[in-house]
Amino acid sequence: MNIAFIGLGNMGGKMAHNLLKAGLKVHGFDLSEVAIAHFTEAGGIAHANPQAAAEQADVVITMLPAAKHVKEVYLGENGVLAVLKKGSLCIDSSTIDPQTIKDIAVVGAEQGIQVCDAPVSGGTIGAQAGTLTFMVGTDLNTFEQVQSVLKPMGKNIVHCGGVGAGQIAKICNNLILGISMAAVAEGMALGAKLGIDPQALAGVINSSSGRCWSSEVCNPWPGISANAPAGRGYSDGFATQLMLKDLGLAIEAAGQVKQPVLLGGLVQQLYQQLCMQGNAQLDFSSIIQQYLAKEA
Repeated sequence: MNIAFIGLGNMGGKMAHNLLKAGLKVHGFDLSEVAIAHFTEAGGIAHANPQAAAEQADVVITMLPAAKHVKEVYLGENGVLAVLKKGSLCIDSSTIDPQTIKDIAVVGAEQGIQVCDAPVSGGTIGAQAGTLTFMVGTDLNTFEQVQSVLKPMGKNIVHCGGVGAGQIAKICNNLILGISMAAVAEGMALGAKLGIDPQALAGVINSSSGRCWSSEVCNPWPGISANAPAGRGYSDGFATQLMLKDLGLAIEAAGQVKQPVLLGGLVQQLYQQLCMQGNAQLDFSSIIQQYLAKEA
């Protein structure tokens, strides 16, 4: 099976590496020369553009920043749907609005190509460890094929419903994630200010009712969670600007169905401030910086 992987950044690069470790042949493309270098060092075959990577592919996986990039890769002037053979499978693991992937799936179906959504949860830590959760939107028959492709990259592969259902699950999950990270940051910063050792506080939280992924796996206080971005200056993680984008998707979707998302709106403002302060590329756990007093 030939796989084309488009988008080899912080998440996609690690995911593609796990496919290579599983012995699969992976063709790839990314705009970043550094990302391509890491990919080829791991045994991947680099190409000059998405179409070239997809020409011989049975499966295309995309992990891209936003809907406009996904549309361009699939439907643009040099889109991959134009070169894929009938019966090919496309799996988009980007986090975008549900309607975009539905529209792409319609075009794919006209050409005999199955397109589905499979956004992920687990961050760069899960991507590296091959323990991601995939939220898949497709029919049951296609889901079986999708599972076999995603297995080297994920621990939990969940069928959420038809095309677009994976994206609905993802934006709801990330709404909760953005709120919970801010809550953990607020609690950790308060505890430190009041004088408790952060390690002791984290130990209590993670054995009590405040425990969550943001407190245990990706704690925003440096030195608490092994391999968390907080321990490396909040680099090489899930960028704050991407969390801001995901919160925007959730709030936009909520507006379409007139569903209140009160905490989501407040947290969106915090991440917006963080981006405006020049921290858009830092991991979103750097939200704790909003709670730490700036020394005069």
